[in-house]
Amino acid sequence: MLPRVSRKVDILILTAGFGEGHNSAALSLGLALDQHVPTKVLDPCALGAPKVNDYLRRFYRDVTTHAPWLWRRIYQSTDRQDFSKERIPLMRKPEEKLRELIQLHRPRAIVSTYPLYPYFLERIFASGEVKVPVFTVVTDSIEINAAWRKAPTDYWLVTDARTRDGLIRQGLDETKVVETGFPVAPHFSELMPVAADAGLDPFRVLYFPTPKKPHVRRVSRELLDATDEDVRLTIVLGRNFRKLYPRAKEISDAYPGKVKIKGWTRKVPELLHQHHLVVGKAGGATVHEALAAACPMLIHHLVPGQEEGNLALLRSMQGGDLADTPGALAAHMRELLGEDARVWRAMKRSLSRYARPQAAQTAARFIMDRIGSEREEA
Repeated sequence: MLPRVSRKVDILILTAGFGEGHNSAALSLGLALDQHVPTKVLDPCALGAPKVNDYLRRFYRDVTTHAPWLWRRIYQSTDRQDFSKERIPLMRKPEEKLRELIQLHRPRAIVSTYPLYPYFLERIFASGEVKVPVFTVVTDSIEINAAWRKAPTDYWLVTDARTRDGLIRQGLDETKVVETGFPVAPHFSELMPVAADAGLDPFRVLYFPTPKKPHVRRVSRELLDATDEDVRLTIVLGRNFRKLYPRAKEISDAYPGKVKIKGWTRKVPELLHQHHLVVGKAGGATVHEALAAACPMLIHHLVPGQEEGNLALLRSMQGGDLADTPGALAAHMRELLGEDARVWRAMKRSLSRYARPQAAQTAARFIMDRIGSEREEA
């Protein structure tokens, strides 16, 4: 357990609401660090330009859900930008707000889970603010955008060894790229995954749908009808509850006793440890929470760009695959459950070797150790 620092040390964690990965990593790492030092998790984009931030978040969700081809073009264009020299007009107020937050809290260290903030910090420090250590938590895997790679930061904390090796091959200092794992909620380390030799009657599937209404019925029916095995489905609607509930209720009525519907829940860690399979989009938070719970995953929606790396990571660990076309989920279900679930059990054993349920604590320990080194050097 990390020792509590006797004098006050504030750590400022910066997040952004563009995708769940940034927020999930920030909040989880905040919980781990706050056990030892006063820590704040803040979103300069939301605080500095709330109306613009809400618009951009809606745009991001709509494009990644309904026009992924367009998002691919946007994502690829950022690879050619030099954020150290370009000040995006829409980001001026968030940068000003970040300066105010630093002046208000005077943190001893800053952690960023969003790739643009280190560029803001470089300009803020250059203008006279006292520089403090900056840790960048890279929430993507394997396919890492240049915005992350070129960030002016003291350390990059990355999800896995393959991502670390790739960044080093692209020129990053190996002493500054640290494999900690994706910070999942510290509570993950207290839970016990379903065992690879567990009984599978019933076979429990956890399903996170996208906001696309037709997909809820198609995906649910495909999962429930794929095999003769007793499959039970838990559908987590989250913030899309009102929009998707009527479609989910149709499925629940059509398959009595086999479907549970949940809205927004804090029990995702428990659900992942209670189910045999998770079906969802390839977002950083969902994929890495599935990995932390050693729960095999099938991806029904893939956002081009950063999520392709998450799929590649899942495949490299032999813990899941893509199933984003009609019939693919059913085919995978039959493969998983055939021959006494031989393939599913192999996936469970493989994921158990890679699971990092203590990643937030590992990252917190590294940050605390570095802050201690900085204090000694000072």
